[in-house]
Order: sequence, then structure tokens, then C-alpha cells
Amino acid sequence: MDEIEGGILSAIPPAALALNLTRAAIRMEHSQTWRIDKSNPVDDLIICLEGRGHYLIDGEPHVMEPGDAMLIGAGQRFVGWNEGRETYVGVAQHFTLDIYGRHNLIAQMNMRPKLQLSRWSLLEPIARHYRQSAPPSSVSLGQHHLFMVLLIAFIEDAFLGWRDHATYQPEGADAIDLAVMKAATMISAHPLDPEIAAKAVDASPYNADYFLREFQKRVGRTPRKYQELKRMERAMHFLEGGLSVAAAAAEVGYSDPYYFSRMFKRTLGLSPRGHMNRVHQSRHGDLLQLDEPEQEIRLARAGAMEKRLA
Repeated sequence: MDEIEGGILSAIPPAALALNLTRAAIRMEHSQTWRIDKSNPVDDLIICLEGRGHYLIDGEPHVMEPGDAMLIGAGQRFVGWNEGRETYVGVAQHFTLDIYGRHNLIAQMNMRPKLQLSRWSLLEPIARHYRQSAPPSSVSLGQHHLFMVLLIAFIEDAFLGWRDHATYQPEGADAIDLAVMKAATMISAHPLDPEIAAKAVDASPYNADYFLREFQKRVGRTPRKYQELKRMERAMHFLEGGLSVAAAAAEVGYSDPYYFSRMFKRTLGLSPRGHMNRVHQSRHGDLLQLDEPEQEIRLARAGAMEKRLA
């Protein structure tokens, strides 16, 4: 079954983020004589490809091995060295990541500073290509997009929670946008938690009634209905992976498959069976040979047929 996407960044609009690579990628290749002691004015993501690197960050020791990634925050002083005979090979990138043009997204998060990337088998070729293709003194468009893939993977693995309200001053549309984004990402990441919508509202720095209105204005749904949408989107993955309607219902917390089917149709506009018919048509019905308007007509006819048979 395909892996189900529902990470902490899944609800953030791409246009809301601004990634800036502040210098060319650093192709690390360090022998036993290497040692560094410094701080950077921006965030720094390090990925180990070969060998072992030793670091001391704010008095805490870390050992980097292949597949490990570590974030050194802006202004953090760190010491690094190589104790072994094997060359320490990796890549480091200085960057900033802002949301809504004003807020440092990394500064809003509590994260594990260092970890083994969970999708290393997928990410290792990307990281190696990123290192090998890096221009010596500039940043290319390709580098920008490749790094975003690596950074998102790290954030999804490292995220522990949002920092409290004191990390930013709520003011104007930017602040409410940020608060709604945090609530939406909480719900997207944990749609099966029956209390997650209430928790997301409680975590905002605003009056609950005001925040509910602003959430619905920006997202198009109330927090509870948005949670239900995310539950049903997860159910879609289970159905497409081969589970029966009853099994998919159980996976997303419904003991009654008939009630699940009604909620599925109410939320997504078609029944679980209708959804799978569409999936089957797209896989085997030559829909991709048609232009998009013709695809819509074909799918609408299939939906009308399903209603007559229901």
C-alpha cells in the first residue's frame, strides 16, 4: 500500500513559503585534521553521506553518520571535528524559510535537532545529486527545488510541536494567517484524534468564536469539518490501496461501514464505491487520452449511472 501523506506541512499553501538559499551548498569532505568552531546568522541543515562527524552544539554532543540530518539554528554556536580515519563526507546548506513573508517558519517549531532520515533510501540519491551538482559559488533553480525536498523531509521527521504564542506577536492579517495555518497543520497531521479540532482552536492565541470565523473564511470549512475531510482523504488512500469499505472505515475510526459511507459521500460528494469506480476508470478507462473537459463529462456520466443503480 502506498504511504499515506498527512505530515505537518501538508496544509501549508506552497505560495505561503519563501525559501532563500543564502549561499552555495557546502560540499563537505573532511579529513581527521578538520575542525570548525563558529555560528551562522541563518539556519544550517547538514546531511551526512559517508564517514562520521562529531559536533558539540550548545554543550550537547551529536555524532553524524550516513543518513543523519541535523539542523543548526541561526546564531547557535557549534564545534565540529572528525575523529576517525575515514573521510567525513556530506552536504550543508545555509537557508531561511519564511511564511507569509514575515515569519521565520523554523523559529515557530520545536524540533529534534538531529535524526536519521526515515526515507533515506529515497533521499540518499537526491542528497548525493544535490552535493555533486552544486555550483561552486552560486545557487541554481534546480538546487532550490532539490533542497526544498530534503528540508521538508527533515521537518516532517523532526517536528515535535509548535512553539507557544510568545514566539510572535499577533498583529493583523499575517498573524491570523499564521494561526490558522498552525491549526490546519495540527488537524492534517492527526485527523484520527477525536479531539484534535478542539485542541487546534484552543491552541490559537485568539478568542474561540473569532478564530472559528477566521478559520472558516480562510479554509472554507470549520475545524471539525476540515478534520472530517482529512479523515476521508485518508480513507481514500486505504480504499485505493485495496482495503474493503468496512476495513477502510475501521482504519479511520468508524465501526459502522454504512454510516462511514454516508459521511464519505457527504464530505466528498460521492460514495466509496463511486470513488473506486472513478479510480478504476482513470487507471483502465483511457481517460488520459481525453482532454480535461471530456474527462469531466465521462466521469459525470459514470456518476449519474451510479446514482441510478444505487
